[in-house]
Amino acid sequence: MTQPPLHTTPPPAGHQPAGGGFSPPGGPPMQHTPPTFAAAPGYPPAGYGPGYAPPPVAPDGRPLASFGDRLLAYLIDTAVAMAFTMVLFVPMFFLVFLQVFDTLEQSGPYGPDPDQLWTDVFLPLLAAEAGILLLLLAFYWLYHVEYARRTGQTLGKKAMKLRVVPTQPGAPLTRGMMGKRWLVEFAAGSFVPFLSYLDGFWQLWDKPWQQCLHDKFAGTVVVKVAP
Repeated sequence: MTQPPLHTTPPPAGHQPAGGGFSPPGGPPMQHTPPTFAAAPGYPPAGYGPGYAPPPVAPDGRPLASFGDRLLAYLIDTAVAMAFTMVLFVPMFFLVFLQVFDTLEQSGPYGPDPDQLWTDVFLPLLAAEAGILLLLLAFYWLYHVEYARRTGQTLGKKAMKLRVVPTQPGAPLTRGMMGKRWLVEFAAGSFVPFLSYLDGFWQLWDKPWQQCLHDKFAGTVVVKVAP
């Protein structure tokens, strides 16, 4: 009976394939890396699907101001106007209140005469309100036209890094443009019901530059500027 040899040569190193035998020795298995291709000009950047839309920009290429940034800038400017109004309103209200108090004090036991009440109470109140409105519109002109046209910014827009620029790239920002913005946003908005709301919300659906009505009338857009 023949016996197998006591010493046999060990099999070569490697993994045993499923079909039998042994794979040749070597390093770690090779990994296949798929080729990469550079995106052609005009196509969306890597990682964005076919439905990707770039953010809207102004005619000069700068990013447009968002609705939230413009709203916060408006609230800051409104707070400045309210402070100015209070400086005017408090003395006027105090004077009218003294006039009404004197009229009621001098009236008889049956109260003041209706004609006297109209001339001494209601007319001064109406005159005070009209005066405050006119002064407020004058303040808005100085603030939103004369002050803002130099840099295209109010205090609110400076805080939110926004700027008013013409729709035509390179054109100067003129008093006429800022005056048209004032006319729609403040003058007409103070007397036409709901115009202020329509003017402000118009940006949400306006294309392509997200303009409010006063922007469209004046030929301006509001852009985001670098800090």
